[in-house]
Amino acid sequence: MNQIKRFPLFTISFMAVAIIALAMPVFALDGQTGIHDPSTLMLCDGTWYTWGTGGSALESDDGWTWRAGTRCPASGAAPDVIHIGDKYFQYISHGTFLWTKSLNPDSPDYGWTVEIQRNMWGYEYDGDFINPIDTGCFLDPVTGKFWMTYGSYFGFTRVIELDPETGLRVDDKYYDVAINCEATTMIYNDGYYYLLATHGTCCQGANSEYNIRVGRSKSPTGPFVDNTGMDMMMGGGKLVLGSRGCKIGAGHFGLIDEGQDVQKFSLHWEADLDKGGASVVDVVPLVWKDGWPIAGENLTEGTYEIESVRHGTALELAVEGRAVGREAGGGGRGGMGGMMGGGRGGAGMMGGGARGNRGGAGDGAGRGARRGGAGAAVPGAGNFAGAMAPQAQGAAPGGFGGGAGAGMARGGAGMGGGMMGGRGGGGGGMFGGSGGVVADQNAADVMDSWPTGNIDARLAVYSCQAQQKWTISPAEGKGGYLGAPYFKIIIAGTDRALAASEEKELVTVPAYTGSEEQLWRIEQLKDGSYRIMPKSIPGTSEPMALSAIGFSSVTLEKFDPESDKQRWSFRQP
Repeated sequence: MNQIKRFPLFTISFMAVAIIALAMPVFALDGQTGIHDPSTLMLCDGTWYTWGTGGSALESDDGWTWRAGTRCPASGAAPDVIHIGDKYFQYISHGTFLWTKSLNPDSPDYGWTVEIQRNMWGYEYDGDFINPIDTGCFLDPVTGKFWMTYGSYFGFTRVIELDPETGLRVDDKYYDVAINCEATTMIYNDGYYYLLATHGTCCQGANSEYNIRVGRSKSPTGPFVDNTGMDMMMGGGKLVLGSRGCKIGAGHFGLIDEGQDVQKFSLHWEADLDKGGASVVDVVPLVWKDGWPIAGENLTEGTYEIESVRHGTALELAVEGRAVGREAGGGGRGGMGGMMGGGRGGAGMMGGGARGNRGGAGDGAGRGARRGGAGAAVPGAGNFAGAMAPQAQGAAPGGFGGGAGAGMARGGAGMGGGMMGGRGGGGGGMFGGSGGVVADQNAADVMDSWPTGNIDARLAVYSCQAQQKWTISPAEGKGGYLGAPYFKIIIAGTDRALAASEEKELVTVPAYTGSEEQLWRIEQLKDGSYRIMPKSIPGTSEPMALSAIGFSSVTLEKFDPESDKQRWSFRQP
């Protein structure tokens, strides 16, 4: 967390890939969220805890609404906390180490013991070029070894080994693994160790340049390289997260693995412009793509199609739908007539005079010159003749045609008929459309035929109908879960709400009341898809998720991370 950036070796420009197109502004955690350099969030006795620079502390009962917490007896810059066995270890800049058996101040096991005040780690030799701040703790799930990273722009990022039993240093070995970064930590995934690091200047509010980058290695002691092969000792690092909207300067990555394919990470924003430019804590989903971690997206308020990843079908009310209106009309530019007839003037089944050089068809069609001459109507013959062979100067025979017209290279006038009339303006025919923009179908246009009571939910091919459009928004005053609020899910333009029933099935009720079976937890999974779970199901305490059990059937079942039937995507209609 230094204000001065050393080794400005390179700048990487990038294009962010949106998980949800046209997403609305990202939600901010609720309550008191101001903190700088937060430690990785820790869960103890059902409450989340974090500590920051200067001893600031926050806690939350649900991971969404936060309040001021209890300060520790020691403080400093950018601490980190890890839970190993029956102890919570905390490491603060310049070598301060303390531990407790509980983070809950009301527990009899609570009480921080300060083992070492200063210099447990830091300067390894006279003249050592290191700034021993910004600790990051990592317990290797493969070997059981305990590692800590630290350092900043003043020198190297360094790795040392600690004892998982005592929390103390194992030996005097150290490994320099990166430059031009700070606020580092390690995570493990699928055979690789990943070094998460914060690049850019900090501590300048909305002018801060903080962003999170990553390299990987087969060893926790490096070398760590990015996706281009550049070593982090040379300034390498693949982008994980930069600024987003009104939130400026992402830093201090801390992994939170909730299991069942749900990973998130805590961080701080150097400035949240919606909160006066304050530095705030946040929680973001972690997604993996091509072997690299990237920041995911918490779902935002909007109207969506809810699509099954397994089948590609959409969640809808079980009502008889009405096709979004398209009326038969006249010819388009040049009066295309016939089934899939003339490109821009002509007629016939698969015929017509596209640009005047693919002769007509049907009872009579335009004989067009290559550059736009008018053609005389000629009796047609043959079902699909004419459209397949270019005719620079002659009429093409054809059948099933319904119109006749003068063909021109850039669109002549003509009367269209048959099945594929109109391309553009006037339209017409079975496949020709109305020739204009089709208006959205809203619930008010069709709901007069819907039942007034409860209506089941099902899956169907998406066709932009009103019963397939869901408005998702935070459930005001209903709290949340780690990183997001509970949501209500209603049919767009109505108050009809999605709910869990006593039969462990999905149903829509006539009106949203805020009851727990109408509140939904929506979390992004490691592959970028989403899991949808009700907060409560009447008659059971077992957590269940929305599940596509067939092409058209949907239910609630225990989540299976090995299956795709409970994975969903959200698309804006």
